[in-house]
Amino acid sequence: MKLHDTLLETGTNEFEIIEFYIDENTPQGPHRLHFGVNVVKVIEVVEAMKGLAPSPSAPHPSFLGAVPLRDLVLPIIDLSVWLGIDRIPQPHELIIVTEIHRRVNGFLVSGVVQIHRMGWGDVQPPGSVLGSLPENCVTGMVRIEDRFVLLVDLEQLLTELSPDKEVAHAEPLVREEPATVLVVDDSYAVRFMLNNLFLEAGFNVHVDTNGLEAWERLTRIKADCAADGLPITSRLNAVVADVEMPQMDGYTLTRQIKEDPDLKALPVVIFSSVITDNIRHKGEAVGADDQVNKPEFSSLASRVSELIQQRRG
Repeated sequence: MKLHDTLLETGTNEFEIIEFYIDENTPQGPHRLHFGVNVVKVIEVVEAMKGLAPSPSAPHPSFLGAVPLRDLVLPIIDLSVWLGIDRIPQPHELIIVTEIHRRVNGFLVSGVVQIHRMGWGDVQPPGSVLGSLPENCVTGMVRIEDRFVLLVDLEQLLTELSPDKEVAHAEPLVREEPATVLVVDDSYAVRFMLNNLFLEAGFNVHVDTNGLEAWERLTRIKADCAADGLPITSRLNAVVADVEMPQMDGYTLTRQIKEDPDLKALPVVIFSSVITDNIRHKGEAVGADDQVNKPEFSSLASRVSELIQQRRG
């Protein structure tokens, strides 16, 4: 089953997930856990190849080797191992093929249910539903009919399994005036990294955890500037936003900024793992000034600085 780019209109705070499941062996008997991942990350779903098994020399127990898939050599990851689930093997398991951080990987799961359309406002914190699952493996949950579907954080998985993990650094940037940036991301690890990155580059930094929080901050800054008779750029100079966030996504936040007569003066950079050549038009449609894929930490501060300087003339 091949998946194509979602037809949703960009900036409506809607998204689509593909729901899948892993059958778990528990002391009480078989139990089905439901998960979801944003459709824009999924290339296709294929039947699992026979003979997949971990190797003693693999970099992580979840790694099942690499297999040919047309013109690709596809690394296969057993998602249940990373999640700490005792998966019950099935005769016809599936592999969800994704493109994240410009890398293609396959994730072994028990089965796939269907695709659901929903709003980011429907996403709730996972809370107690996590049970024994690791806290950093899920970004949120949605209720669908009689079940909770957990949104699994595949980016966190790939970051943990990456053999070349390194801390992002930025060189201090020379500028005539100080600059302030608003960073918006629902991942604590990414917020922490971006905060340090921009501080090292000489920025003042504000941080919010989702688009709605950021929008509320922006409206407060706008009101304060209006009361003092100052332009918005006297208090804030740029916004860097993730795409996938509860309550309000980055596309919707960007659209609202660019439709506001005062806030539109702020350059907005979308910084996300879902940016590919196939969906770059989505950021362009809502007026983003730049789009940066999440592995490209090192260039982010300088690209934001360039946009600020262009605005200042």
